[in-house]
Amino acid sequence: MLLLGYSLALLASFYLLALICERYFVLSLDKIANKLKMNSDMAGATLMAVGSSAPELFVSLIAVFKPGQEALGAGTIVGSALFNILVIIGASAMVRKAFIAWQPIVRDLSFYSLSIVLLIFSFWDGRITLMESSIFLLLYVIYVLAVIKWKKILPYKDENKAPVEAAEEGLHKEEKKKSFIAVFLNGIKYIFDFIFPQEKRYWSVFFLSIAFIAGLSWVLVESAVGVAHILNIPAVIIGLTILAAGTSMPDLISSIIVARQRRSGMAISNAIGSNIFDILIGLGLPWMIITIGGKIIPVATENLDSSIILLFATVVSVLFFLMAKKWHIGRFAGVSLIGLYILYLAWTILQTL
Repeated sequence: MLLLGYSLALLASFYLLALICERYFVLSLDKIANKLKMNSDMAGATLMAVGSSAPELFVSLIAVFKPGQEALGAGTIVGSALFNILVIIGASAMVRKAFIAWQPIVRDLSFYSLSIVLLIFSFWDGRITLMESSIFLLLYVIYVLAVIKWKKILPYKDENKAPVEAAEEGLHKEEKKKSFIAVFLNGIKYIFDFIFPQEKRYWSVFFLSIAFIAGLSWVLVESAVGVAHILNIPAVIIGLTILAAGTSMPDLISSIIVARQRRSGMAISNAIGSNIFDILIGLGLPWMIITIGGKIIPVATENLDSSIILLFATVVSVLFFLMAKKWHIGRFAGVSLIGLYILYLAWTILQTL
């Protein structure tokens, strides 16, 4: 009976996350990006990445403040990074074939690689100090500045369709469709339309979306952990797989939405930008809060070291597919990247047997 309850909560949280991301989060994000005159990849690497990565930060904060749960938080971040780079980019590639500007990809993958190097260095002795956590936050500040200035350093053409037009077109298209969903689910949509402010108050919609995403992700994560505990799945595996995939759902849903709108570059920047945020802020901020008082955080690196090394392999994989296809992504690249993630899951599970 408990297993059934957790399963229903899991399904409900998935549905509501998809609803909020499509109807409110992406639309408000596009309006903000348009107001701030941000191009698609810039918005994907910063606003979308930060907003949809709220669950990872939330889980990491909880894990750091729970004695003995440090590996769970770190495992979630590492597993989420693998999910983002392989599954999210893979799914976006399968949704719509597109040409990607190489300049923002080089920027994001370069900072992603630096983040991984910093992560390996920090895990080397199995403990985190204030100096190390400070470097994490500093590197993210440098990354944001690079995103802002990058188009001046390496000029490139932004994706054709205006962000707000694309988002509104997708929303209006959905509203014109005759729904076959149950009246109950339509009622839920009306309830959320009543809760959320009008579209013109897009900043309020944006922050309220993030709050709902964090809350629903908590429900999703807790229900997934409940199912895993009933099935006797080890804690480290929960972090690397179930929590990682669960907390990355907002990233996946948001990226698929913008990929459908012919903005695959934004989807990829979101995936890689989320990884950078997860590592530098998702781990760096909680670690700084703890170490600022002089405390040193022990990090249980069991099953994490090899996964971190695999992060480098994902960078190579993405570059290989993009360069081999002359910066075009399509179904073959998508299937290949998702296949690599499935192999990773199989390998991770076999390691614990």
